[in-house]
Amino acid sequence: QVQLMESGGGLVQAGGSLRLSCAASRSIFSINPMRWYRHAPGKQHELVAHITSAGSTNYADSAKGRFTVSRDNAKNTVYLQMNSLKPEDTAVYYCNADCTYWGRGTQVTVSS
Repeated sequence: QVQLMESGGGLVQAGGSLRLSCAASRSIFSINPMRWYRHAPGKQHELVAHITSAGSTNYADSAKGRFTVSRDNAKNTVYLQMNSLKPEDTAVYYCNADCTYWGRGTQVTVSS
């Protein structure tokens, strides 16, 4: 079992950047994959980014070229660097481990 805690959300103007962090309660070295999802009001849960234990990444079309997912196994932490943010990126962002464990989410609000 693993507990996850997201942080780094907040209010930012369009075009700005945020870096989200997902801290795990134990080693993530073997956890495969680690994922970031988001949920906006009135919309479906969306898989934003995915990183495997080998470091392979994949992104939703809406995130490609703007978001970067990374992991620091030594710190048991996964990151989501978000640049060129748009109002449509406004959502609660969740970290997911091993397709099983979820954090409580962190709110990202992008103003126009």
